[in-house]
Amino acid sequence: MATAEETMWAGRFITAKKRGRWEYVSRARNIRAAVILAIDEDTQGRHVLLVDQFRVPLGRRCIELPAGLVGDKDAGEDAVDAAARELEEETGYHAGRMESLGEYYSSPGMISESFTLFRAHDLQKTGEGGGVDGEDIHVHRLPLDTLAAQIGAWRAEGYAIDVKLLLLLGAGMIG
Repeated sequence: MATAEETMWAGRFITAKKRGRWEYVSRARNIRAAVILAIDEDTQGRHVLLVDQFRVPLGRRCIELPAGLVGDKDAGEDAVDAAARELEEETGYHAGRMESLGEYYSSPGMISESFTLFRAHDLQKTGEGGGVDGEDIHVHRLPLDTLAAQIGAWRAEGYAIDVKLLLLLGAGMIG
């Protein structure tokens, strides 16, 4: 028999819940997330677009893949449209095509939120990026072959590193 879910607290974007003894957090109003893996290629090689911004829960800036909420302003927003919008707002790059790579869960023991991972193709620079409403997002276009070393340097400087960057580091971390 399933234990009933109890809402402990509800805010604009998150809800704290309890089911039996298990406490967890979910997104309010069925809001979801979209994460974008944007890799472009030119004569200099392959580059990935990363962003960093101050994250209040961490108390410091965090290096991340571009991402954003789906349906936070428009409940009917499609995830692919949100991904394309967030990529351009955050990085200043427009994707000619977005490919869904599936739905994933970042911390399933603590939060029920999932995100859809999109691969952005045919990138065109359209602006500077930086986000909206004072988000203060810094854009990094980084050669893929320098990623591991750069992440190490950022960590040494005190940046937080989003776990989703393990997508790009892969087996290279194992040795």
